Amino acid sequence: MIFGFLIIWALTAFGLWIASLTVPGVRVRSTSGLWLAALVLGLANAFIRPLLFWLTLPLTVLSFGLFALILNALMIQASASLVDDFEVEGFGAALLAALVMALLGIIGFILIEWSMMGTVHWMMMEHRHGRPF
Repeated sequence: MIFGFLIIWALTAFGLWIASLTVPGVRVRSTSGLWLAALVLGLANAFIRPLLFWLTLPLTVLSFGLFALILNALMIQASASLVDDFEVEGFGAALLAALVMALLGIIGFILIEWSMMGTVHWMMMEHRHGRPF
């Protein structure tokens, strides 16, 4: 369990580092600030984000899941407000950072799936005989 926590913490720190390199307005001033921001973001995602997700579930459904990116951006902004060496200038930068981290997560999932199983298994749904899926 602790090993999994450390892996997720390291991957979150990696995502924040990549976001700081690619998104204007996201800055990390020190390595310790990066690790602390990743820890704060992980804790916020573990404890605060699920509550916000359930409260905003209708918006998430209506937006086909895109509102989840807004929640991620809010969690990144909250982390930046709590960690001195981690800065996010405005909601636009936080939203771009959330998008970068989501894309990294998708790429990571595909790479892990590919390395463990040899291929990525995609599910395809068909429409037959006039019946929905």
